[in-house]
Amino acid sequence: MTINKSKLSLTLFFMKGSVHLFLLSMISTLAVSLSEMITPKLITLTVDSIIEDKPIDASAAAGKLAIRLGGAEYLREHMWIMAVAIIIMALIMGVFKYLAGYFGTAASETLTERTRNSLYFKIERLPFSWHTENPSGDIIQRCTSDVETLKNFLSEQLTSIVSTVLMIALSLAFLFGISGTIAMIALLSIPVIFSFSFLFHRLIRRRFAECDENEGVLSSVVQENLTGVRVVRAFGREAHEIDKFTRQNVKYTNCWVKLCRIMSGFWAVGDLIGCVQVMLVILAGIYLCIGDKITTGEFIAAITYNSMLLWPVRRLGRMVSELSKADIAIGRISYIMNAPEETDAENACPADGTGDVEFNRVSFSFDGKNNVLSDVSFKIKSGETVGILGGTGSGKSTLMQLLCRLHDLKENQGSITLSGVDIRRLTARSLRQAVGIVLQEPFLFSRSIAENISMARIEGQEIRGASDIDSDMRKASEIACLEDAVNGFVHGYDTVVGERGVTLSGGQKQRVAIARILLRGAPILIFDDSLSAVDAETDAKIRRAIRRELKGSTVIIISHRISSIMHADDIIVLDQGKIVERGNHSELINKNGTYKRIYDLQSADASESAEKTEMEVRI
Repeated sequence: MTINKSKLSLTLFFMKGSVHLFLLSMISTLAVSLSEMITPKLITLTVDSIIEDKPIDASAAAGKLAIRLGGAEYLREHMWIMAVAIIIMALIMGVFKYLAGYFGTAASETLTERTRNSLYFKIERLPFSWHTENPSGDIIQRCTSDVETLKNFLSEQLTSIVSTVLMIALSLAFLFGISGTIAMIALLSIPVIFSFSFLFHRLIRRRFAECDENEGVLSSVVQENLTGVRVVRAFGREAHEIDKFTRQNVKYTNCWVKLCRIMSGFWAVGDLIGCVQVMLVILAGIYLCIGDKITTGEFIAAITYNSMLLWPVRRLGRMVSELSKADIAIGRISYIMNAPEETDAENACPADGTGDVEFNRVSFSFDGKNNVLSDVSFKIKSGETVGILGGTGSGKSTLMQLLCRLHDLKENQGSITLSGVDIRRLTARSLRQAVGIVLQEPFLFSRSIAENISMARIEGQEIRGASDIDSDMRKASEIACLEDAVNGFVHGYDTVVGERGVTLSGGQKQRVAIARILLRGAPILIFDDSLSAVDAETDAKIRRAIRRELKGSTVIIISHRISSIMHADDIIVLDQGKIVERGNHSELINKNGTYKRIYDLQSADASESAEKTEMEVRI
């Protein structure tokens, strides 16, 4: 679902499904405004024609109503009728206010639901590279705080804009009907407030953007610390992290303090303009009333209509400031919605994972300057077990990320084929179903062990608990040497592992991830240093079980331990993104190259560790 829309069209896209609710809220708000306009007319009629002796204007709507109710004399004797009429208008106003609030809330929440669903749908379909470039905290802030800002603007400001304009127009019309002088004085403040609001909008827009960006940074700091709490505790970095959070929090707070200072000045100047306008209207009204140019009731009505005029004008000014917030918010939301999704090539076909895998002169760079891989070519036959060895940064993991299309090769960067078909011509979903990968640091969700393993199944067939576990899952757990560990837990497979698997050891998390990918039954399996946290004995058991149970599968093992890959059919040694050696264990040992050097170092370390253990036992 690629949107690529402007801010306005994107807002309308989010409003789809709630437009009728917004319209009903606007209509109800209009009804409230009209009810407010009628009340001063009733007060004017009561003061001038019932309390005093001014003749009823039979051409006016209020005058017609008074005549139908019995005329001035009758109403003077039954004053309660006018009181009831005013109360009825207040009740009508209250009912429509309730409806305006109800429809407005329903519209805004429907809008919020659609916006968040659209954002989540979009984020799930953005490429892996996009996620690596954007901090999680900032993404979350865009999906929560910015969505809330947009919702508040549309529900509180947009729904009232029509009624605000109507109140300004009607208030001016009624004021001109009472006195042109008073109306002109009241009208003078409108261009002043509008001009001031426009200048204010340009001033604070950048400030709002700065506040939003700093909130995103603050959210990222919190998210990183919550995720890495064990590392923080293990290295005693609490004070440092608290200081980092405090600095960012102070920076974020100062942004809002500066913004609030500007907004306070805006409202103070606006209030001053409003007070001057009210004072001038009252003075003009007193002068005209004393000179019998207007009646007492008209003077009271003029003051009331001026108040009804002034607040909508101020509200339009407030809309300008809220528009600045909403403009920044929808801009940050559109950054996600307009991001290019991961797409398949035209006429892409499903992957067949039973064939050979071939890398043909693959070169790759993350930044476009420094190559992580340079002219890498090799072929993995179907059903083979291949080991990949190399130092940190040699490009081992990048090779497998390219095979899974977590990163896409450009046309001039070589090709990777599966069963003779370029993986760029395959659908990403089918490719990832055919290629299963276990990472060195697997991610576990805050659910039970059974649920985490069952995520490998196709959608809609996840295991919900231990009672739903089948033989396939138990088999996968046995191959991963997980069964004994699970049986040691009080709740077995129903044990909740906590966020990111925090309650499990590193080795247990890796074995859960291995069981998960084995349950998938993908024809190509990649173990990216995924046995690094288990002991050597368990490592050997898992590798033997994989060789025994997965004879027809293509297995790629990435490891820094030679013991993990020495039994592979073929071994590839990488150094600085290039293949420096290739062959089986015996061939590479005889070459006396990089592989032999690493083997000797690890063998010496193992012998030294064994001697040390034996000495400790003797002591």
